[in-house]
Amino acid sequence: MTEASESLRIIQRGTEEILLESELTERLKSGRRLRVKAGFDPTAPDLHLGHTVLINKLRQFQDLGHEVLFLIGDFTGMIGDPTGKNTTRPPLSRDEVIENARTYETQIYKILDPEKTLVMFNSSWMSEMRASDLIQLAATHTVARMLERDDFAKRYKSGQPIAIHEFLYPLIQGYDSVAMHADVELGGTDQKFNLLAGRELQKLNGQAPQVVITMPLLEGTDGVNKMSKSLGNYIGITDTPREMFGKIMSISDELMWRYFDLLSFRSSAEIQSLKDGVKLGRNPRDVKFELAREIVARFHTKADADLAWGDFIERFQQGAIPTDIQEIPLQVKLKHATVPQILRGAGLVESTSEARRMMEQGAVRIDGEKITDFYKEIPVPSSHVYQVGKRIAARVTLQRIP
Repeated sequence: MTEASESLRIIQRGTEEILLESELTERLKSGRRLRVKAGFDPTAPDLHLGHTVLINKLRQFQDLGHEVLFLIGDFTGMIGDPTGKNTTRPPLSRDEVIENARTYETQIYKILDPEKTLVMFNSSWMSEMRASDLIQLAATHTVARMLERDDFAKRYKSGQPIAIHEFLYPLIQGYDSVAMHADVELGGTDQKFNLLAGRELQKLNGQAPQVVITMPLLEGTDGVNKMSKSLGNYIGITDTPREMFGKIMSISDELMWRYFDLLSFRSSAEIQSLKDGVKLGRNPRDVKFELAREIVARFHTKADADLAWGDFIERFQQGAIPTDIQEIPLQVKLKHATVPQILRGAGLVESTSEARRMMEQGAVRIDGEKITDFYKEIPVPSSHVYQVGKRIAARVTLQRIP
């Protein structure tokens, strides 16, 4: 097992906060194989690169000799995580939970080592809990404490309803840590309240409190919002090599470095060397090629990454996406918009008739792909790079008007 100081340095990279770092250091020094927990509610069937920020950190723990407890919250998934929501989320059906859980299990092994991963379902212990046990669990926290959560506080102040069962979510997530005897739990920065609830419940149950590690939330391809399927700014790990490569190449040069820091398996020294190269005049596009090839090879194969790279070069040899493009938000009333409507609304053309004329000439591209279908519908929300000729380009993020 790697020396404690070196292990800590590796774990610290890319993390937002470690609570408490002194406790983690002590556990690493013990030489004991740690039980590292992360929970996922199966609310969507596909993982995207935003999810992998945390999963990559789990893999680092595995490479350091520790065991990962990958928790699929099939019980909590039927409650619905209220984190960051301004309305009560509808619970998933049991069939939806099971189907999504199966998909997650197959996808995580694109990153995690199956031999060092224990997949668990919190229905295993929560389904056995009696009503009296749940009441005792609820008695560990006050309503005032729950309202310390920013999302609950905002909803309460604005008069938005908060269902009683939503208060149970952080308590059950915390109890998962008790049932799993977790030494460390990872989660996004928006999960901090829930993660700390686990520490408190472990103390109340006579266990050493888990170390909490929060991971930053990765921005999507629009460079503004958290990566999300609902916002259309995501890069799915099941995207085709060509789709994945193209989406990565569409991100801004500034965002590229954040993707390197949070997604790349390169060392900090290697990434710094790439940054230094750009400062000395290397084209940022060529560095972005390296990022895209690394990510595509991880979720597909090196051969797929090479083919995607070659395809990208071929498509753009007549004119690459500019390295510095403007970001344009565009509000749309409907669930879809046509390309001429988007080009006109974003101000990239004077009229829809001009847009059609440019499309007929083969001068319109979306994420580098030539578009000639006037009636092609683009879903709302979504975010893509639109090009008109060689000089006009912008990332247009479609947003649905409530």
